[in-house]
Amino acid sequence: MSHHARIRQITDDDWGGIAALESRAYAPLGLSEEPAALRSRGHASPDTCFVLDLPHGLAGYLLALPYPMFHYPDLVRAEGVAAGHAEGPAAGSFVPSRNLHLHDLVIAEPLRGRGLAGRLLRHLTATARAGGYEQLSLVAVAGSGTFWAAHGFVRHPGVVPPGEYGGQAVYMSRPVRGDRTAAPKPAGATSHGPAPHHHEGE
Repeated sequence: MSHHARIRQITDDDWGGIAALESRAYAPLGLSEEPAALRSRGHASPDTCFVLDLPHGLAGYLLALPYPMFHYPDLVRAEGVAAGHAEGPAAGSFVPSRNLHLHDLVIAEPLRGRGLAGRLLRHLTATARAGGYEQLSLVAVAGSGTFWAAHGFVRHPGVVPPGEYGGQAVYMSRPVRGDRTAAPKPAGATSHGPAPHHHEGE
């Protein structure tokens, strides 16, 4: 039934299903967010957040929002709450950024392995291109860096402090257009090379 899935923007009625998918994916890893924090990501940039809808319910979702390069959401705080590295502003008031941070992408477990995560990523890339964004970034968790590397993302070691998003977390990015290997480097980074927020589950 995965070929019947359609991508659309998130509505208020979707958040219960999104929170359930998120909890099943990340509670076992100790990385699950409060529903209010999840909702704040979507409200910060509704045009770049989507669900994958099936006739019987949600097949998955994607949350992306503008963030400066080498910064990322704090998992315990909603957008607009100042904290350390997190610089995501309140909904409707964020500082313009040419980097779009893919905070979270989850596919329902029974539907993984059918290319749905790649479909959501392609939709996000087209949206980012149309919106004038130059880079996509994310924090790959739980060993998902290989998946993201296969989609053109490169690693930036040392950006995410140990424990922030789990022991295997790595910050990754790729240009929206052109040469996917020409990614920027943070100050003090040793290198970046090929090997999900925060997260991803295909």
